[in-house]
Parts: sequence; C-alpha cells; structure tokens
Amino acid sequence: MGFDFLQDKDRIFTNVYGYQDWGLKAAKKRGDWDKTKNLIKLGNEKIIEEVKASGLRGRGGAGFPTGLKWSFMPKEAPKDRDGNPRPSFLVINADESEPGSCKDREIIRHDPHKLIEGALIAGFAMKARAAYIYIRGEYIREAETLFTAVEEAYEAGLLGKNACKSGYDFDVFVHRGAGAYICGEETAMIESLEGKKGQPRLKPPFPAGAGLYGCPTTVNNVESIAVVPTILRRGASWFSSFGREGNHGTKLFQVSGHVDRPAVFEEAMSIPFKDMIEKHCGGITGGWDNLLAVIPGGSSVPLVPAEQIMDAPMDFDGLKEVGSGLGTAAVIVMDKSTDIVQAISRLSYFYKHESCGQCTPCREGTGWMWRVMEKMRDGNAEIEDIDTLYEVTKQVEGHTICALGDAAAWPIQGLIRHFRPEMERRINERKGADVMEAAE
Repeated sequence: MGFDFLQDKDRIFTNVYGYQDWGLKAAKKRGDWDKTKNLIKLGNEKIIEEVKASGLRGRGGAGFPTGLKWSFMPKEAPKDRDGNPRPSFLVINADESEPGSCKDREIIRHDPHKLIEGALIAGFAMKARAAYIYIRGEYIREAETLFTAVEEAYEAGLLGKNACKSGYDFDVFVHRGAGAYICGEETAMIESLEGKKGQPRLKPPFPAGAGLYGCPTTVNNVESIAVVPTILRRGASWFSSFGREGNHGTKLFQVSGHVDRPAVFEEAMSIPFKDMIEKHCGGITGGWDNLLAVIPGGSSVPLVPAEQIMDAPMDFDGLKEVGSGLGTAAVIVMDKSTDIVQAISRLSYFYKHESCGQCTPCREGTGWMWRVMEKMRDGNAEIEDIDTLYEVTKQVEGHTICALGDAAAWPIQGLIRHFRPEMERRINERKGADVMEAAE
C-alpha cells in the first residue's frame, strides 16, 4: 500500500518557494490574518486545548508537545516584590544554526506573516505581553524582510494596542543574534536577549517559571508557531489526520547532499524515506545502490546506514527506532563517494568550535573528540583508540547543562556503531604502509 502524499489543498506553507510576494497584501490573499479576531475570541484555554488535540510537537528538534508546553505558563500573573503583576513573554527561536537545517529561513523570507500572526495567537493563548523573535545573525536579508513585515502588521493595526481589534495588546520585537550556535538553546537565547553572554542556564527554574527578565517565558521554534493559525482555522482533527499516532501533522523537510534535486518541501509526517526522496528529490545521485548513509535530522543526530533508512518513517518515533532522531528534519544524504570518517570529523570540529565552554565535559571533551577524529580520518591511531573514543562520548553525553554535549557525541557514536570496520581498515592500512616504508 502506497503512502498518501500531501495534496496541495492541505499545504500550510503555500509560498515556500517565494513565487508570490511576501508582503501583507499577498499574505492576506493566501488566507493569513483572516478573521484573526475570531480566533482570539476562542479564548486562552480553548486555543491551548485545540493545539493539544492537534498533536503538534515542537518542530525545533526536541519534539515536545506544543500545547502541553504552553499549558505550563502560569494562569495568573506572578507578582514582583512590590505586588505588581509580572508580564509573560513568548520567545521565538529563529536562530537556525544546525548544519543542514534551512526551513525557518524559507518561512521568514517568503511567508513571514504566518509567523507574526502565529506569534499573536500563541502569545494570547499564554497571556504573554510580547513576543521576541530571535533571528540568526547571518540571516541578513531574512531579518530585513521580518522587520518590514512586523512594521506592516503594526501599520495595519494587527499588532500593538488593541491588536486586530481584539481588545488585546501585543507587541512583537525582532532581535538579531550574532552568529553563535549555542544561542539556539532556549536559556542561552534568553541570556543573549538580556544582553549577556549566550550561555545555557541551569534548570530549574525552567523558563515557564523564570525566563526572560525573570518573567514566565515560553520558547518555541518558528515552524511550531507559524502553523498554529492554520490549525485553528481548519481544526485539530484536520492536522492530526496526517502522520502516525504521536507523530501528527505536516512538516517542512530539508534535503541536502547527494540527491538529484536538493529541496525544502512540506510533506505529511511519517512519509517513508525512500518515497520522500523519489517524489521530492528525484532519487539518489547514481541510484539507490549508491546510497551510503543518511543523517536524518540535522548534524546532531546519529547517522543511519542505507539499508536501515530505506523504509523508515520520517517521524519522531520511526527514526528513534533506527537509533537516530527526526530533529529539525534536516536530511543530509551521503552516497558512496563520501569519506564518512572525514564527514563526521568535520562535524566534530563544528561542535568543538561552537561549545560555549561553560561545562567541563563539553569544553574539554569536544576538542579531544575532534583531535582523535582527525587521527581516525588519517588512520593515525590504534584500534583500541576507537573504544576509548566511544567511552569519552559516553562521558560527555548527558553530563552537560544543555544538549550541545549530546550533539557532539551522537554523530561519533553513530559512526562507530555502523562504520567501525571502515575505521579499523584505515588504521590497519596506515600501519601496513608504515611497515612497508620502514622495510624500504
């Protein structure tokens, strides 16, 4: 039985390729800002219940249920020392720095009003006073588009005092980051917004209790917020009709690497990997027999060898079953021309470079793992070094304040799990070459 591919009528992001204008007038023609006042009239609890019922899980990588996350925000505003109510905030994570991930960029530059309308509705649902959109520093043109789109919304009365004539006051601020990967972690992002060095905070307290400026805060991914208005308009049952149980909805996938047509596209969750590549990317370069491995969710998840990924459903649970994860659905395809050890060594350098240095296992471990991976790349190591390397990844994984330590460890673990013979071959070849050289 074949997979039911997403039909055009069910697409949320209808301008993902930018064939139409991104401005407010064109966005309204596509259905954005349509009777937004009526959506707000549903009330805080009804909106949260609808998002819960839709099965929407966070699109930023962790996959935590979005509606449940919203429900953690306090129902009554907490008070400061003087007895004055503290505001709540929504922070939108547009710091898309995961290697391989580029979906949020397409939303921001081609469909920014979906995000802004979603921010208003999500902010209202959580009784937030304002939303801060933290955009990656390198996204220069995208930031310009977003600034202009927010201005358009203010001028049209869709934001600010009495937003959309709903009686609700709501502001949206766009904050440009400075190119630090660590600021994609929610508490490091909050620190950066406050003007401090971007370093993750110890939890608890969690942001819902004490986040931005010590106030209740929820941090959500761009895609998670942008789909909310459509879910409310079409209904939770419509959204939950896509994908397997616990993995509902549509999803923006980003495929790069050795495919005939690298692409960003919207598809139903749980689509089998092979069907997805055939339909949207024209197949693997050199044919399916040429596929070596796939990193299915951005550089921080373990790779999956060709034979295991072929029929895997592209969703949270399906990729967990093959020892990896959906992450941001940034699919990096590698054919047999890839030097797999060198590829993972390059990722190791990225995590070593981007570690904020706060936690000792990450600060020391990422550099050590990269240096050993460089030796593995050249075969300039001992066989027992592979086990030592694996042991060190386990000492880093789960022993840091944020998940960057895990992200540095998992690609190496995946390499050792699936491609240990290749690592051993390099070492043995190098030893053989050294013996020959000595004999001469």
